[in-house]
Amino acid sequence: MTSAPLIANRLPRRLPARLALCGALAAALAAGAQAQPLPPPPPADAQDGTVYLSPLVTQADASDPYAEPAAESTISADAIDLFGGQNLDDVLRSTAGTFTRDNPQNPGVAVNIRGLEGSGRVNMTVDGVRQSFRFTGHEAQGFTYVDPALLAGIDVSRGAVSGVGGAGALAGSVNFRTLGADDILSGGRDAGGFAALNWGDNGSGFAPVAAGAARWGAVSLAAAVSRRSPDDYDNGDGVEVPGTAQDLTSGLVKFEYRPSETHRLNLGGVYYDNDFLANSYNQNIDSRQYTAGYAYTPGTDWVNLRINAYRSDVTMTYDDAPGIPTGGTAMGRVIEDVGTGFDLSNTSRLGANVTTTYGVEYFHDDVDVVNSAAVPDRGVNPSGESSIGGVFADTRWSVGLADLIVGLRYDRFTVKGHGSVTAGNPLGMPEGPYTVDRSDGRFNPKLTLALSPADWVQPYVSWSKTFRPPTISETMTGGSHPASGGPPQSFFPNPFLKPETSRGWEAGANFVAGPALTADDSLRVKLGYFHNRVDDYITAVMGQGVYFGNNPGTSTVKGVELEGGYDAGFVFANLSYTHTDSDLPSQVNGFGAQSYVPDDVLSATIGARMLERRLTLGTRYYKVSRSFIGDINAYDGDPWDPGYHLVDLFANYVFRNGTELRANVSNLLDEAYTPVLSTPAGGSEIDTGRGRTVSLTAKFRF
Repeated sequence: MTSAPLIANRLPRRLPARLALCGALAAALAAGAQAQPLPPPPPADAQDGTVYLSPLVTQADASDPYAEPAAESTISADAIDLFGGQNLDDVLRSTAGTFTRDNPQNPGVAVNIRGLEGSGRVNMTVDGVRQSFRFTGHEAQGFTYVDPALLAGIDVSRGAVSGVGGAGALAGSVNFRTLGADDILSGGRDAGGFAALNWGDNGSGFAPVAAGAARWGAVSLAAAVSRRSPDDYDNGDGVEVPGTAQDLTSGLVKFEYRPSETHRLNLGGVYYDNDFLANSYNQNIDSRQYTAGYAYTPGTDWVNLRINAYRSDVTMTYDDAPGIPTGGTAMGRVIEDVGTGFDLSNTSRLGANVTTTYGVEYFHDDVDVVNSAAVPDRGVNPSGESSIGGVFADTRWSVGLADLIVGLRYDRFTVKGHGSVTAGNPLGMPEGPYTVDRSDGRFNPKLTLALSPADWVQPYVSWSKTFRPPTISETMTGGSHPASGGPPQSFFPNPFLKPETSRGWEAGANFVAGPALTADDSLRVKLGYFHNRVDDYITAVMGQGVYFGNNPGTSTVKGVELEGGYDAGFVFANLSYTHTDSDLPSQVNGFGAQSYVPDDVLSATIGARMLERRLTLGTRYYKVSRSFIGDINAYDGDPWDPGYHLVDLFANYVFRNGTELRANVSNLLDEAYTPVLSTPAGGSEIDTGRGRTVSLTAKFRF
């Protein structure tokens, strides 16, 4: 494995003291929690009102997506475990209307919603912290780095977001929620924890994780640590896919002070450190996320206040390029992205029929780039600053069977920086230094009408506008790239970029029934149609010089989303289906990446529970149709990637003391395939999908 020497040499220097503290806290908290075992799961005839659903459908509560007249989904920690607990791309791709750009070499997650991705089109957050790290290359225009082993769930909002997290988001938002004390503790205990050991073949290896939490009156503390170091895996043809190894260490610490039901203070930190090989270079990602939150909930109609502040610090470092004696021209590249932000929101009830949520959010991004050790101040990725902020209000009138929801937000952005442009700029910029100081704002409304003619059905229709400002990378890119058999390809800035805008409407319905077919079963379905029109869509413009530009005309993205689940206790099933029809402009794979999703994506899961529902057995079927890649990328004359289908098996057994044993077989048929919307490993043409892989997990609770 080419990256092994780098990983082995660097790891001891990169285990920070805070991770040692995470491990010590997790062990100490877990050691103090051996008071009592977990109670057994309720029998099949339990009458406590709880509905036990399959892993992909969470229990109904105030944030249940099946109770909201919007295209929302919630992915539970159990669903992540279902996919072996290591691959977020698989679980996100099994969610309606949601996809990812999949690079098997880069461990980051790049979420695609309804065919739109990259450059902030989807607002990705970790515990509400905006993830703005981006770089330009043969890759997605933005990644989020988070360890699946530390996740408590994922919340997906497709389309316009009229509240917190909606500023500058063209297509929606995704929040990765990490473990807290409530996720670690169970059974009403004040101290507890778990330790899990994961093992898999086909390069997966061992992956331990430990977490602990404790409460002392008004104070609670939680900590977790995770370690994973997989090797290169084999695809379905038995060919090793190079550069798919990682060396990941991550951890978190969270503190909560809750002196009463009225006040709650939260502090948290999440750390992620990973060595890997991507784009021909050994790289390291060092990501640190810090959060502080306060909630004031006195129980009055006028006040339900939440304030959050956060900081994100993500650094990517390029080391050598294996096989190149000089180490490569990009050796020594360092991209550091520091983001700071806050949001404030309050919910008020105005009488019995009106509820309004209003607030403000702001985020500032500071990017500092050294493009290489040899030429630090010249390269594709620029330094600069940007900010996005807004005020918003979302008001719901409930009258009889109807709910009218009116959302309005005003967002404003700035982009600042400076650079030097070479001769031949296709936009007419004079050669020499230049300065960018851009700002603009937009009003973005959202209107929703929902009806409740019966307890089991809620049809709705909505109309909205969104916008996405140009990024630092798009505005001030520069440098050059060696071209095969000719002079280097030059890249140029474009300080004249206009924001992308989208206007569209959705129609859908929620169906909830329980009991449905038997006395204690549950059926939930969410069905929707979306139609969005995008103006000034930004892609690379190729010619004598390459730059990012606004495409003329209007692009349409439309489709159908269906997801739902049925659970009768002893048997359960889940279904997700998405049909997408897109005419977005082609994006060349090389300066950014095209983002066309397959026409049709289907994911179906069926399972059964036995032995007092302690044993769960099931299978998942996943199928994608062929996918358009754009005529500009049809190097062999065929602009379509072929479709494929995958079959997985899973099993889970829970002992009376809470110990769990899990087994998973992914790609049971050992299919040889390249994931649609993927970046092939190192630019090779071999199939990049993981071949048949068996994984086992033992999870012990204390």
